[in-house]
Amino acid sequence: MLSWEKLLNPVRRKDLHGSSETIGTASKRTEIERDYDRILFATPTRRLADKTQVFPMEENDSVRTRLTHSHEVSNLARGIGIQLAFEHAERVFGPDHEKLNVKRNIPPLLAAVGLAHDLGNPPFGHQGELAMQQWFAERNDENFDLDFLEFDGNAQTFRLLTRLQVLNDQFGLNLTLATLAALLKYPSIYGSENKGGFKKAGIFKSERSIVQEVWEHTGLSEGIRHPLAYIMEACDDIAYSVIDAEDTVKKGYASFYDLMDYLDSNSHQDEVIERVITSSKRKNEEFRKENLSSRELNDISMQMFRVTAISEMVNSAISVFVEKVDDIMSGEIAPGFEIIKNSSCRHLCATTKKFDFHFGFQHKDVLKLELQGSNHIKSMMDMLWDAVSKGESRDHPFERYVFGAISENYRRVYKDAVTTGGHENPNYPKAQLICDALSGMTESYLIKKHNEFRSLTGFSQ
Repeated sequence: MLSWEKLLNPVRRKDLHGSSETIGTASKRTEIERDYDRILFATPTRRLADKTQVFPMEENDSVRTRLTHSHEVSNLARGIGIQLAFEHAERVFGPDHEKLNVKRNIPPLLAAVGLAHDLGNPPFGHQGELAMQQWFAERNDENFDLDFLEFDGNAQTFRLLTRLQVLNDQFGLNLTLATLAALLKYPSIYGSENKGGFKKAGIFKSERSIVQEVWEHTGLSEGIRHPLAYIMEACDDIAYSVIDAEDTVKKGYASFYDLMDYLDSNSHQDEVIERVITSSKRKNEEFRKENLSSRELNDISMQMFRVTAISEMVNSAISVFVEKVDDIMSGEIAPGFEIIKNSSCRHLCATTKKFDFHFGFQHKDVLKLELQGSNHIKSMMDMLWDAVSKGESRDHPFERYVFGAISENYRRVYKDAVTTGGHENPNYPKAQLICDALSGMTESYLIKKHNEFRSLTGFSQ
């Protein structure tokens, strides 16, 4: 049986190792509120502004980046946290909810994991992950570990926050155990058979000792999610299903009417979808009476659709979580359980995602961006590997130059891993270094460095 007292553990990893914060704070923030602030001000968070969510970024464009998506997920998660803490505290958190200070701790914890959930994603979105996986798979003679053959941004996020993003030591951002536990969407280590019913692993073997420490002090274990991770996942589903539809229309790939027709023809008389269509069309009719251009009418109609659809999904997600929280806490929840897929809005979310795919993701501009991104990533990995794989014997100036261009902190972590040892595969730390380097790049930086490296060598693509 899980315990909220342990799940909301405000202790930081550094405290477990006999150290304390070198910089204190005079504010009255809770430890979990401080976590959100640390993530907000961290460099990787700012870098999300130059990472694609789905659609090509253009000058003065208003479509989402990874940063705006992360803020929106964070906002939705915080909103759900507020409702749980203020309206369902006794039901969800039990009779000790005031002692747990859930009104102060739950909303910022959910906001923190929502903001952080994509920090480890490489440039060019999920296509970037796929390109990295393909690069490793195409070099099977190197015998790369599953960590890289199935590289995932979620695992990189945990590594980034616990090891790579340095304050002044080896504890990363030194977040609370509660936040680190709730961040784990896929709570299993690469190579483990205990995935808890989830579709993939979410922790690299290099962070095994760290995550085991987190689980020990939060009452969790491999294959068991922190209850609030279910909410973070639901908010991610809500955000990218509805908001990608809005961006699809904003890009001009489809219209508001295309979306209404698609939902209507695929609703199968679903009550929630029909309710959203009716409300959205009614608002559209009101706006049509104004002197608006077709573009303005599309934009404002999609805004109203977004408000209506998100409201339906959020309320449905809250109902499911409140209903299922006892099963989650007791470990009786079905393996691989997802809130949205078990909610009254499951068809709305799924149908909206299908619209996004057919009208947005398959547009030639998006496919072109994915192809360009994939080519740049694979080519950059070629050059990084050429430098990193040589170990200390980098005789060619190009190899030394490329290796020196990698973040000094990442190189230090790599050298520590090589010195410490413990990896059965000598290529493990080398492969991890190029993943660290690439995942930390923004898209413009990747393209800039790629072109710079290409100009300095006869290296052929």
